[in-house]
Amino acid sequence: MVRILAIADEVVESLWGDRVRALAPDLVIAAGDLPWDYLEFMTSRLDVPLVFVPGNHDPELSKAKPHRSGLFLDAGLPAAAPRPQGGLNADETVMDVAGLRIAGLGGCVRYRPGPHQYTQSEHARRGRRMMRAVRRAQRRSPGDVDILVTHAPPRGLGDDDDRPHEGIEALHAILEELQPRLHLHGHIHPHGRTMADRTLGRTLIRNVIPYRVIDLPAPADRNPTASGLRDA
Repeated sequence: MVRILAIADEVVESLWGDRVRALAPDLVIAAGDLPWDYLEFMTSRLDVPLVFVPGNHDPELSKAKPHRSGLFLDAGLPAAAPRPQGGLNADETVMDVAGLRIAGLGGCVRYRPGPHQYTQSEHARRGRRMMRAVRRAQRRSPGDVDILVTHAPPRGLGDDDDRPHEGIEALHAILEELQPRLHLHGHIHPHGRTMADRTLGRTLIRNVIPYRVIDLPAPADRNPTASGLRDA
Protein backbone atom coordinates (compact mmCIF):
# COMPACT_ATOMS: atom_id res chain seq x y z
CA MET A 1 0.00 0.00 0.00
CA VAL A 2 1.30 3.45 -0.96
CA ARG A 3 0.06 6.43 1.07
CA ILE A 4 -0.17 9.58 -1.08
CA LEU A 5 -0.38 13.13 0.19
CA ALA A 6 -1.89 15.05 -2.75
CA ILE A 7 -1.79 18.86 -2.57
CA ALA A 8 -2.71 21.74 -4.86
CA ASP A 9 -3.38 25.48 -5.08
CA GLU A 10 -3.94 26.39 -1.42
CA VAL A 11 -1.38 26.35 1.38
CA VAL A 12 -2.66 24.54 4.47
CA GLU A 13 -1.21 26.38 7.44
CA SER A 14 -1.69 23.43 9.76
CA LEU A 15 0.65 21.33 7.61
CA TRP A 16 3.55 23.68 8.37
CA GLY A 17 4.97 21.66 11.24
CA ASP A 18 4.89 18.20 12.70
CA ARG A 19 1.30 17.51 11.73
CA VAL A 20 2.36 16.67 8.21
CA ARG A 21 4.68 13.97 9.54
CA ALA A 22 1.76 12.41 11.40
CA LEU A 23 0.08 11.82 8.02
CA ALA A 24 3.00 9.45 7.23
CA PRO A 25 2.85 9.57 3.41
CA ASP A 26 5.15 7.53 1.19
CA LEU A 27 4.82 10.05 -1.63
CA VAL A 28 3.75 13.68 -2.12
CA ILE A 29 2.01 14.66 -5.37
CA ALA A 30 1.61 18.39 -6.04
CA ALA A 31 -0.82 19.47 -8.76
CA GLY A 32 0.39 23.06 -9.15
CA ASP A 33 0.04 26.65 -7.91
CA LEU A 34 1.84 26.17 -4.61
CA PRO A 35 4.86 28.17 -3.35
CA TRP A 36 8.22 26.49 -3.92
CA ASP A 37 9.13 26.86 -0.24
CA TYR A 38 5.95 24.98 0.75
CA LEU A 39 6.92 22.08 -1.52
CA GLU A 40 10.53 22.16 -0.33
CA PHE A 41 9.31 22.06 3.27
CA MET A 42 7.35 18.90 2.41
CA THR A 43 10.39 17.15 0.95
CA SER A 44 12.69 18.11 3.81
CA ARG A 45 10.25 17.38 6.65
CA LEU A 46 8.90 14.13 5.21
CA ASP A 47 11.99 12.78 3.41
CA VAL A 48 9.81 11.16 0.72
CA PRO A 49 9.63 11.75 -3.05
CA LEU A 50 7.75 14.78 -4.34
CA VAL A 51 6.25 14.58 -7.84
CA PHE A 52 4.80 17.83 -9.20
CA VAL A 53 3.41 19.54 -12.27
CA PRO A 54 3.39 23.35 -12.62
CA GLY A 55 0.23 25.40 -12.42
CA ASN A 56 -0.61 28.60 -14.26
CA HIS A 57 0.40 30.77 -11.28
CA ASP A 58 3.81 29.11 -10.94
CA PRO A 59 6.91 30.83 -12.34
CA GLU A 60 8.83 29.58 -15.35
CA LEU A 61 10.88 26.54 -14.43
CA SER A 62 14.65 26.83 -14.56
CA LYS A 63 16.41 24.87 -17.29
CA ALA A 64 19.64 24.77 -15.30
CA LYS A 65 21.43 21.40 -15.33
CA PRO A 66 23.92 20.02 -12.80
CA HIS A 67 27.58 20.13 -13.83
CA ARG A 68 30.38 17.86 -12.61
CA SER A 69 31.85 20.91 -10.89
CA GLY A 70 28.88 20.90 -8.50
CA LEU A 71 27.39 24.06 -10.01
CA PHE A 72 24.17 24.33 -11.98
CA LEU A 73 24.55 25.76 -15.47
CA ASP A 74 22.06 27.36 -17.84
CA ALA A 75 23.40 27.95 -21.37
CA GLY A 76 26.89 27.44 -19.96
CA LEU A 77 26.55 30.06 -17.24
CA PRO A 78 26.23 29.48 -13.48
CA ALA A 79 22.61 29.51 -12.34
CA ALA A 80 20.54 28.78 -9.26
CA ALA A 81 19.42 25.20 -8.76
CA PRO A 82 15.98 24.47 -10.23
CA ARG A 83 13.13 24.81 -7.79
CA PRO A 84 11.36 23.28 -6.04
CA GLN A 85 14.55 21.60 -4.88
CA GLY A 86 14.08 17.89 -4.32
CA GLY A 87 10.99 17.79 -6.56
CA LEU A 88 10.50 15.60 -9.64
CA ASN A 89 8.83 17.45 -12.51
CA ALA A 90 6.36 15.12 -14.24
CA ASP A 91 5.19 17.67 -16.84
CA GLU A 92 4.94 16.00 -20.28
CA THR A 93 6.60 12.82 -19.04
CA VAL A 94 6.19 9.70 -16.91
CA MET A 95 8.18 8.33 -13.99
CA ASP A 96 8.20 5.36 -11.65
CA VAL A 97 8.17 6.57 -8.05
CA ALA A 98 7.32 4.79 -4.77
CA GLY A 99 6.18 1.71 -6.66
CA LEU A 100 3.75 3.66 -8.86
CA ARG A 101 3.92 4.83 -12.48
CA ILE A 102 2.93 8.51 -12.67
CA ALA A 103 2.36 10.63 -15.80
CA GLY A 104 1.87 14.38 -15.72
CA LEU A 105 0.68 17.39 -17.66
CA GLY A 106 0.93 20.85 -16.12
CA GLY A 107 -0.65 24.20 -16.88
CA CYS A 108 -4.14 25.29 -17.83
CA VAL A 109 -6.02 26.51 -20.90
CA ARG A 110 -4.67 29.90 -21.95
CA TYR A 111 -6.75 32.87 -20.84
CA ARG A 112 -4.06 35.56 -20.57
CA PRO A 113 -0.30 35.91 -21.23
CA GLY A 114 1.88 34.02 -18.80
CA PRO A 115 3.78 30.79 -18.21
CA HIS A 116 2.17 27.35 -18.15
CA GLN A 117 -0.86 28.41 -20.18
CA TYR A 118 -1.62 26.75 -23.51
CA THR A 119 -4.34 26.68 -26.14
CA GLN A 120 -6.36 23.50 -26.53
CA SER A 121 -4.26 22.64 -29.61
CA GLU A 122 -1.04 23.16 -27.67
CA HIS A 123 -2.33 20.93 -24.88
CA ALA A 124 -3.06 18.26 -27.49
CA ARG A 125 0.55 18.43 -28.74
CA ARG A 126 1.89 18.37 -25.19
CA GLY A 127 -0.32 15.39 -24.43
CA ARG A 128 1.07 13.53 -27.43
CA ARG A 129 4.62 14.13 -26.17
CA MET A 130 3.61 12.75 -22.78
CA MET A 131 2.06 9.69 -24.41
CA ARG A 132 5.26 9.04 -26.37
CA ALA A 133 7.17 9.15 -23.07
CA VAL A 134 4.69 6.65 -21.60
CA ARG A 135 5.13 4.26 -24.51
CA ARG A 136 8.93 4.46 -24.26
CA ALA A 137 8.70 3.68 -20.54
CA GLN A 138 6.40 0.73 -21.22
CA ARG A 139 8.82 -0.70 -23.79
CA ARG A 140 11.60 -0.55 -21.20
CA SER A 141 9.43 -1.87 -18.37
CA PRO A 142 5.87 -3.06 -19.08
CA GLY A 143 3.18 -1.70 -16.80
CA ASP A 144 0.17 0.58 -16.74
CA VAL A 145 0.14 4.20 -15.62
CA ASP A 146 -1.28 4.24 -12.11
CA ILE A 147 -1.79 8.00 -11.69
CA LEU A 148 -2.22 10.91 -14.08
CA VAL A 149 -1.53 14.23 -12.37
CA THR A 150 -2.49 17.48 -14.08
CA HIS A 151 -3.10 21.02 -12.93
CA ALA A 152 -6.42 21.51 -14.73
CA PRO A 153 -9.21 18.91 -15.04
CA PRO A 154 -10.61 17.43 -18.24
CA ARG A 155 -13.05 19.64 -20.09
CA GLY A 156 -16.57 19.06 -18.80
CA LEU A 157 -15.43 16.89 -15.90
CA GLY A 158 -15.02 19.14 -12.88
CA ASP A 159 -14.10 22.40 -14.62
CA ASP A 160 -15.99 25.69 -14.46
CA ASP A 161 -17.80 27.65 -17.15
CA ASP A 162 -15.58 30.75 -16.99
CA ARG A 163 -12.63 31.05 -19.36
CA PRO A 164 -9.83 30.89 -16.75
CA HIS A 165 -11.15 27.58 -15.43
CA GLU A 166 -11.97 25.78 -18.66
CA GLY A 167 -10.88 22.13 -18.67
CA ILE A 168 -8.46 20.47 -21.08
CA GLU A 169 -10.12 18.70 -24.00
CA ALA A 170 -7.09 16.49 -24.80
CA LEU A 171 -7.31 14.77 -21.42
CA HIS A 172 -10.32 12.76 -22.56
CA ALA A 173 -8.36 10.80 -25.17
CA ILE A 174 -5.41 10.42 -22.77
CA LEU A 175 -7.61 9.02 -20.01
CA GLU A 176 -9.42 6.69 -22.39
CA GLU A 177 -6.13 5.24 -23.60
CA LEU A 178 -4.21 5.08 -20.32
CA GLN A 179 -7.11 4.30 -17.97
CA PRO A 180 -5.08 5.13 -14.86
CA ARG A 181 -6.58 4.26 -11.52
CA LEU A 182 -6.40 7.88 -10.40
CA HIS A 183 -6.41 11.28 -12.08
CA LEU A 184 -5.48 13.99 -9.58
CA HIS A 185 -5.82 17.71 -10.37
CA GLY A 186 -6.23 21.16 -8.84
CA HIS A 187 -7.04 24.55 -10.46
CA ILE A 188 -10.77 24.56 -9.57
CA HIS A 189 -11.05 26.05 -6.09
CA PRO A 190 -13.85 24.62 -3.94
CA HIS A 191 -14.90 27.98 -2.39
CA GLY A 192 -17.03 26.12 0.12
CA ARG A 193 -18.41 23.61 -2.37
CA THR A 194 -18.16 19.85 -2.06
CA MET A 195 -16.02 18.75 -5.00
CA ALA A 196 -17.39 15.36 -5.95
CA ASP A 197 -15.21 12.70 -7.51
CA ARG A 198 -15.90 11.86 -11.14
CA THR A 199 -15.19 8.75 -13.21
CA LEU A 200 -14.22 8.11 -16.80
CA GLY A 201 -13.97 4.42 -17.60
CA ARG A 202 -12.06 2.86 -14.72
CA THR A 203 -10.43 6.16 -13.73
CA LEU A 204 -11.40 8.05 -10.60
CA ILE A 205 -10.93 11.80 -11.16
CA ARG A 206 -10.34 13.82 -7.98
CA ASN A 207 -9.84 17.49 -7.19
CA VAL A 208 -7.23 17.50 -4.39
CA ILE A 209 -7.42 21.17 -3.29
CA PRO A 210 -6.14 21.86 -0.67
CA TYR A 211 -5.00 18.33 0.22
CA ARG A 212 -6.11 14.71 0.26
CA VAL A 213 -4.53 11.62 1.80
CA ILE A 214 -5.09 8.50 -0.28
CA ASP A 215 -4.00 4.89 0.27
CA LEU A 216 -3.43 3.13 -3.05
CA PRO A 217 -2.23 -0.45 -3.45
CA ALA A 218 1.08 -0.80 -5.27
CA PRO A 219 0.79 -2.70 -8.57
CA ALA A 220 2.15 -5.93 -7.04
CA ASP A 221 -0.52 -5.78 -4.29
CA ARG A 222 -3.63 -4.80 -6.17
CA ASN A 223 -6.50 -6.86 -7.49
CA PRO A 224 -6.45 -6.26 -11.27
CA THR A 225 -10.25 -5.92 -11.31
CA ALA A 226 -10.43 -3.19 -8.65
CA SER A 227 -8.56 -0.02 -7.83
CA GLY A 228 -8.33 -0.77 -4.12
CA LEU A 229 -8.21 2.97 -3.44
CA ARG A 230 -8.96 4.02 0.12
CA ASP A 231 -9.17 7.50 1.60
CA ALA A 232 -6.97 7.72 4.67
